[in-house]
Amino acid sequence: MSIYTKTGDKGETSLFGKTRVSKSDPTINACGTIDELESFIGLVISKLEKKEDKELLTDIQTNLYKIMGYVVGARKGDMVASTDVLVLEKRIDEIQDHIPKLTRFILPQGTEVGAWFHVLRAITRRAERVLVSLEIDDEIILQYINRLSDLFFMLARQYNESVDEIST
Repeated sequence: MSIYTKTGDKGETSLFGKTRVSKSDPTINACGTIDELESFIGLVISKLEKKEDKELLTDIQTNLYKIMGYVVGARKGDMVASTDVLVLEKRIDEIQDHIPKLTRFILPQGTEVGAWFHVLRAITRRAERVLVSLEIDDEIILQYINRLSDLFFMLARQYNESVDEIST
């Protein structure tokens, strides 16, 4: 099977159910943003040593894949659930209990991994804006994406514990 199909050569692609849309369609933009986020998560996974964090990020990639499926109309089977949101909240709370309290805004920098988590946070916020613009009717997906950006912020802070955070 060839990797290229030539069906997108004129700027269109197919959604679930074979509906053809422009590659500039907001749905395709949402999927592209989520795909970009998934890819950067893969990059961050390659930089990590902690098995627990690698597994969490791999689970997040899987959930983002499910969200892309939902966005393109494949709304059957396993979807992101409220328990997935709780997993993110639990990890956020664990990190928050072990790092200094924030009193000011911090700049997105620090260690290499900490800086990459800030990149993930920023891409997640963009994905959230794009999903909101689609007016999707699944509140859990929006909660999940919102918590995800919070988690990436907290992971950035955790991986920056060895350096001074620059505040504004």
